Amino acid sequence: MHRISVLRPRLLSALALSAFLAGCASMQSHDKLATEVQTSSRAEGIPAALARLDATATSEDDKKALLYNLERGELLRLDNRYEDSNGSFLVADERVKEWEDKAKTDPSKLMGMAGAALISERLKGYEGQDYEKVFLTTRLALNRVALGDLENARVEIKRTHEREAVIAEFRAKELVAAEEEAQSKGAAKGGKEINGYPVETLNDPEVLALKNGYSNALSHYLSGFLYEVMNESGLAAPGYRKAIELKPDTPVLEEGLGGLDKRSSFTWKRKQRMTDVLFLVEAGDAPARKPKAFTLPVPTGNGVVTASISYPIIEPSKDALLTQLSAAEQNFKLERVVDVNVMARRALKDEMPGMVLRGVTRAVVKGVVQDQLQKNAGILGAVIGAVASVATEQADDRMWRMLPGRIYIARGYLPPGEHQISIDGKQIQAPITIDGQYALVPLRLYGDRVLVGQVAVMGQLAPAPAVAPASAKDSEAKPAARPAKGAKSAKAAKAQTAPAAQ
Repeated sequence: MHRISVLRPRLLSALALSAFLAGCASMQSHDKLATEVQTSSRAEGIPAALARLDATATSEDDKKALLYNLERGELLRLDNRYEDSNGSFLVADERVKEWEDKAKTDPSKLMGMAGAALISERLKGYEGQDYEKVFLTTRLALNRVALGDLENARVEIKRTHEREAVIAEFRAKELVAAEEEAQSKGAAKGGKEINGYPVETLNDPEVLALKNGYSNALSHYLSGFLYEVMNESGLAAPGYRKAIELKPDTPVLEEGLGGLDKRSSFTWKRKQRMTDVLFLVEAGDAPARKPKAFTLPVPTGNGVVTASISYPIIEPSKDALLTQLSAAEQNFKLERVVDVNVMARRALKDEMPGMVLRGVTRAVVKGVVQDQLQKNAGILGAVIGAVASVATEQADDRMWRMLPGRIYIARGYLPPGEHQISIDGKQIQAPITIDGQYALVPLRLYGDRVLVGQVAVMGQLAPAPAVAPASAKDSEAKPAARPAKGAKSAKAAKAQTAPAAQ
């Protein structure tokens, strides 16, 4: 009996370690999976990448998971399978809607975070980065535009604005809840920095210039563009205006608003002979969250123990910026309107105060557990507690990695027909056909390839006015007049009256 009582603390310690490691086993690295999928997509093609991703979804719950469907929807979009892409995106959207409903009606359910607070961030159900939630409705809108479904694209754009409002309100409540939780566990309030953490990645000027970690200029500019296409200029103006607010001093955004009245006028549309083209150029990959371990001294009743804490780090992108798109002997400046790397770092910066408080809370709890294990099982308990603390403290590396790293836009006028496109001097192999009153051209620089999406054609150009043919008699009676001195050539006159590239 005495032997059992002596072994019991050790048995409990072993069981505690087993429980910790069992939890750890379920916390697989998404960074590793995403890297494998990206490598497969570039080396073997999109179908091979889809097969690699699908192999991870072994249950019905896996197939309904948010991150799985975000990654799958984007891969299908890259393959121009817009209907299938929407199928995955809509499953993901259901998960985000569930999050929104809780955020609006019972935010405490989202703030409980018992697993994350006591064991690891990775035990939280993945709710998506805030900018990912906004990108999801924007991606759905772009897919619907490619399919010619402008009415439902309009619905997605409206939901984008509503989603941003829900996120803003919830995040304010979440930080307060994290501070209260930390205080209740004896952690200090207001800690925002960790010794050794590269804070310069979160505090560089580009990150600080963003108003928040979820709104982006593309979503709002697209809102303005679609409302303009649908002849709703009163709704288009706020979209363009919000895009300028989010990305000031960007000429293409300013011209979207500044030229709206002219483009919306009946007189302009009656005379328009060239297609108003919006080029959407995406490049690179969304960044990765890399875990980095830190140690924290935790005071207990029997002295100080060391607890392990892990936080994610996002390295700044080193990809070269794009500058110019050329078509029909015209050059259009490419303006960067979204940098997902910068947005991800801003989202992480906004998340860090709550994340630090939760980490400190876990460190305090794990420190107490280690102290009790050492008290009951001696050095074995101390070792088990330390190993379990390190094994379960893994930063959450889940992110929507198939998104592009940066998004640029250019806008101008092109005559209907086939055009050869080049980006910074690199020519796209197949010509692109432009037609209609408006066109949206999606392009993705993917490795050493340029993926061309479905060109969306919207509206019709007004027919050119008929010109009565001159009779032979008139031709004989009226010889062609010589141009007056100083008059412009026909070519120069055409260049003067043609709409300028924006």
